[in-house]
Amino acid sequence: DVNAKATFDISRSSYAAVVNVTNSSELDVWRRDPIEGDNPVNLRALQFRHRNGTVVNASTGNLSATRTQDSTQIALPASEGLVGYTASRSAKQFATPAFVSGSYEFVLPPGARIGIPLLSQAGPGGWTTTVEDDRMTVRWANVTSGAVSVRYYLERDILIFGSLAAVVLVAGAAGTLYYRRQLQKLKGKREELGLDVETEDDDIGDDGPPPGMR
Repeated sequence: DVNAKATFDISRSSYAAVVNVTNSSELDVWRRDPIEGDNPVNLRALQFRHRNGTVVNASTGNLSATRTQDSTQIALPASEGLVGYTASRSAKQFATPAFVSGSYEFVLPPGARIGIPLLSQAGPGGWTTTVEDDRMTVRWANVTSGAVSVRYYLERDILIFGSLAAVVLVAGAAGTLYYRRQLQKLKGKREELGLDVETEDDDIGDDGPPPGMR
C-alpha cells in the first residue's frame, strides 16, 4: 500500500522497499559506496504484486534475482506491478541511488526526525515531511537521477543533548563563580599584608636629576 514510485520503509537494522514498475521486464537495484563504488544489494523476501492483486515470490517462478558485479538484476513476471524486497542497513542514515524516475518516500523509524541542521540532512532538496503514528515520512515529488539520502536523529537525542548542554552551562557558571571568589579572597589577603598599597607617584621625593646632571 504505497503512494510513491519508490517507497522505503526503514527500521533500525533493515528496510523494506516497494517499487512501482511500468513497461519493464526487469529492475536493477544497487547500493553506492563512496570507496568501493556500486555494489549489488543482498535481497530478502522478494515478491511481486500484479495489477490484479496476485502476489508471487521468487519460488513461484518468473520472478528471480541475479547478482552481478555492481548490481542485483530482478527479472519480473510482468511488465507492470509492484516489486517488494527487504535488505539490511545500519547507522542513522539511509541512501539509495535513484534507479527509477518519479516520487520517492522514506518512512523513518519510530521517533526518528529530520529538520535540525547539523543533526540531520536530506537530499536532494525540495523534500516535504509528514508525521503519523510517531513515524516521519520524507517525500520527494520527482527524482530523475543521482541519489536519495537522509540522515536523521532520534527525538530522545535532543533530550540527551539538552541535558548535556545544561550540565556544561551549570558547571561553567559554578567554575566562574568559584574563580571569582578565589580572586576576592586573594585580593583581601594581599590588602591585609599591605601588598596592594597604591601610590600616586612612583618617584616620591624626587627633586630632579642628581647634581651634575641638571
